[in-house]
Amino acid sequence: MNIFNIIKDIEKADPEVYERLSSRRAAMNGFGSFGKKVALAAVPIAMGSMFKKAYGQGSTGTSVLEVLNYALTLEYLEYEFYKQGLDSNLNFGENRDFFEDVRDNELAHVNFLTSAIRSSNGTPVSKPNFDFSAGGAFADWNSNLQTFLALSQAFEDTGVRAYKGQAANLVSNSAILTAALQIHSVEARHAAIVRRIRGLKGWITNDERGAGMPAATQPVYDGEAQTMQGGVDVATIVPSSVTTAQVTQSFDEPLDMATVNSIASLFIMK
Repeated sequence: MNIFNIIKDIEKADPEVYERLSSRRAAMNGFGSFGKKVALAAVPIAMGSMFKKAYGQGSTGTSVLEVLNYALTLEYLEYEFYKQGLDSNLNFGENRDFFEDVRDNELAHVNFLTSAIRSSNGTPVSKPNFDFSAGGAFADWNSNLQTFLALSQAFEDTGVRAYKGQAANLVSNSAILTAALQIHSVEARHAAIVRRIRGLKGWITNDERGAGMPAATQPVYDGEAQTMQGGVDVATIVPSSVTTAQVTQSFDEPLDMATVNSIASLFIMK
């Protein structure tokens, strides 16, 4: 997905969009001095006043609060996965510090999203009960490091594509869009490092899961073989020395909310 193309499409439909975005961007810049006068804990409340100025509905009719709660559910899943994994008897070796940092990153995301939702007069969704074995499909997820790493990769890759998939629904509110992109980039860093730990490249090739990934994780990667970007088949405009596979590595594709919810539901206890 090309964020700049989204902006252009919004501009065509609403020529005054930049004026609205600029006013909120200026308010965000003002946090530098504002933060010196109030406690950090009060910042989400101040942000809430800006969140309420959003259009309320994204380009697909999905509200900003719906997107925030959707993201919160994914962050709950990731945080609990790493927390439970680190509390198990798995031997993470030299990578334990990394996964502890990831766990703490996910908790920070949970806390931020919860505060943002409440500041917008919304109600955060409750944390689900998770079954990371997915009903037995990954029965050894907390006793076999390779299974844990495979699920970690799948969750992080899902998170990257999930945030990207909601950009169009957040473009009307630059404060929230900025925060979502900040989380998105961190999830991408997590994903790249986990893939490296597993001996893979840091990016996705075509719609391949990568060596050692269970077949059940394939929905995370479906659609990644796309070469059409912004209406242009990029594979037709690159040098002959560049393969189609390399073209797909250069672009990461979004996942829609329904697909992500379907993936997440495998690990949520009914």
